[in-house]
Amino acid sequence: MGTASEVAGRFEELYGRAPDGVWSAPGRVNLIGEYTDFNEGFVMPLALPHTAVAAVARRDDGVLRLHSADIDAPLVELRADELTPLSDGSWAAYPAGVVWALREAGHQVSGADLHLASTVPTGAGLSSSAALEVVTAYALNELCGLGLTGPGLAVVAQRAENAFVGVPCGVMDQMASACCTDGHALHLDCRDLSTRQVPFDLAAQGLRLLVVDTRVKHALGDGAYAERRAGCEEGARVLGVSHLRDVPYEDLPAALAKLPDDRTRRYVRHVVSDDHRVERVIGLLDAGDVRAIGPVLTEGHASLRDDLRISCPELDLVVSAADAAGALGARMTGGGFGGSAIVLVESEDAEAVTKSVLDAFVTAGFTTPRVFPAVASAGARREI
Repeated sequence: MGTASEVAGRFEELYGRAPDGVWSAPGRVNLIGEYTDFNEGFVMPLALPHTAVAAVARRDDGVLRLHSADIDAPLVELRADELTPLSDGSWAAYPAGVVWALREAGHQVSGADLHLASTVPTGAGLSSSAALEVVTAYALNELCGLGLTGPGLAVVAQRAENAFVGVPCGVMDQMASACCTDGHALHLDCRDLSTRQVPFDLAAQGLRLLVVDTRVKHALGDGAYAERRAGCEEGARVLGVSHLRDVPYEDLPAALAKLPDDRTRRYVRHVVSDDHRVERVIGLLDAGDVRAIGPVLTEGHASLRDDLRISCPELDLVVSAADAAGALGARMTGGGFGGSAIVLVESEDAEAVTKSVLDAFVTAGFTTPRVFPAVASAGARREI
C-alpha cells in the first residue's frame, strides 16, 4: 500500500472524501559526513527511492486526523491548537509535530486529514522519521499557501523532531528529503544551508552503492546521541569557537592538546576529520575519480567506530567482510548503534560482495541483513 493511487484510495475509504493531493518525500543515505551537521559542518547525503507517501486534505475546523498504513493502530484525532511537545511517543508525533512547528512559526494551519504509507525501512538509519515530517510539511505548505522553500520546510521539520518529538538531530536528514535531486548527492553546508547538487551517477561509472540494513534497530532518543552532541558542544566551548566546524583541520593536533579529557578529544577529532573527509570526497568527485572515495569511506568508519564509538559488531562486520571481498570501501551511515552501512563496489562485484557479507552474518550468528542498491533519487514532490 505505497503507491500514490493506493494511498489516495485508502484515504477516501478512511475519510469519505477524496484527498486534495498526494505527496511523497524520500528517506536518505549519507555518503560521508556524520555527526557534523549539528556542529554546523558539511554533509553529503543522497535521497533514496524509498519514500513516505501522504494523501492529505485540508480542514478549517482545527481538527487533525492521522492514519498510517504501516502501523496497526486506529486513526488518531487531535486538535491543532492543543498539540503539546513531548506528549506523544507514537509515530503520530512526527506529522503532528510538523503542524505544531508550522503554527509556532506563525503559519495558518488549522487542521488536516492525512493518510500515510512509507517504504523507508524504520530503525535502519535511513531517516524514515524525516521522510514523514517532510512529506507532511511539503503537503501543508502547498495546501495552505505558506510559500516556504525546501530549506524552510526542512527547518520546520527539524524543529518538529527537536522540540516536539524530543530528538536533538541536526538538519541533514530533513534537508536531504526536501532538497535532493535525481542523480545527485547533496553537498550541504549546515551553517547557512547552502547546497550544491553534485552529479552522482554510479551506474554510468560501472559502480554500485549498496545499503546493508543490519536489522539492528537504533533509537536516537535513548540519550547516546544527545551525549555525543553535548560532548561536541563542550569541546567547542573549551576551544573558544561557536561550533567545531570552526576548527581548521590543519590545526587539529593543537586543538586536541587543549582538551581536558579523552572523550572530548575523540569526539572533536572525529567531527573535524569527518568535515575534512567531506571536502576530500567532493574533490575526488569533481575530478571524476569516483573509485578513490572508497578508502575515504572506510577511513570514516574507523573514526565512527573508534573515536565516536557509535558502531556495533554487525556494522563492523559489514565493513570488514565487504572490504575483504574486494569492495572499494564501506562505512556505517546514520546515527549508529545499529542501522545501516554503505558499500561501494564495482557493479560486477556486487553479487560476490553481497554474498560474502551474508555469509559472514551467518557464521557470526547474526540476523540476516537486508541488502539493496542506493540510487540517488529525487526529493519531496507532489505525486497526484
